[in-house]
Amino acid sequence: MLLFPNAKINIGLNVVEKRQDGYHNIETIFYPIGLRDELMISKAADLPNADCRLEVRNASFDGSPEDNLVVKAYRLLQRDFNLGAIDVQLTKNIPSGSGLGGGSADAAFTLKALNEIFTLKLDEDTLEQYAARLGADCPVFIKNEPVYATGIGDVFTATDFSLSGFTLVVIVPDVHISTPEAYAAITPQFPAQNLMDSICQSVENWKNTIRNDFETFAFEKYPELRCAKDKFYDLGASYASMSGSGSAIYGLFKGFKPKLDTFEKYQIFVESF
Repeated sequence: MLLFPNAKINIGLNVVEKRQDGYHNIETIFYPIGLRDELMISKAADLPNADCRLEVRNASFDGSPEDNLVVKAYRLLQRDFNLGAIDVQLTKNIPSGSGLGGGSADAAFTLKALNEIFTLKLDEDTLEQYAARLGADCPVFIKNEPVYATGIGDVFTATDFSLSGFTLVVIVPDVHISTPEAYAAITPQFPAQNLMDSICQSVENWKNTIRNDFETFAFEKYPELRCAKDKFYDLGASYASMSGSGSAIYGLFKGFKPKLDTFEKYQIFVESF
């Protein structure tokens, strides 16, 4: 079975409070985009049952395959179901550690694939519950629709919000930001205006009301990220932001695609909605 796990961007990311369990409650909009990995999963007759053979292409992966979220997804379902052995070939196109959710998407799509391959008959709500055990933003990739997310990023409210008419440009600087370090640098607080109220305003007004709380830390530590965001506005973006805890920076352009010569040293993804 061939699948194409896609990335996401965050529109707004407010860290609103720290929980007693050590996690943080947030509010954000998860918006799926067309940047995709390739995930091939098939039954493996030459392996013992309950085994998963993983090959990762187009990316280096340090550590044991058991640490990969794809294998973790397999092991998670294996505890509850009699899964046969599988072969997995994962081709990475979504940069790791960029705030675009590539690893989470791979895990969620693995759950969906295993559900079909082994006829587990799990509905989407149940798959979301399994996905939440793998990572806070994994569940969003089960239904894979724009949602307003609260809790630790796993409580969803459907939204008919759309970026139709805009061109999205995403650049990924060669910077890795530690998510735990980023959270440690934040003082949680509720925003002056609810994100769902802000999102209803014109996109041109978002820069006045919608922010990503991780930008303060990230921009101070890596000034080139701030420069990239500023450059998007210089090029005429209606809105620009960092996605997740970084390091990807994106710009939204109304009705045109900007010249991207200034970003030629970065990985670039462009999509028109």
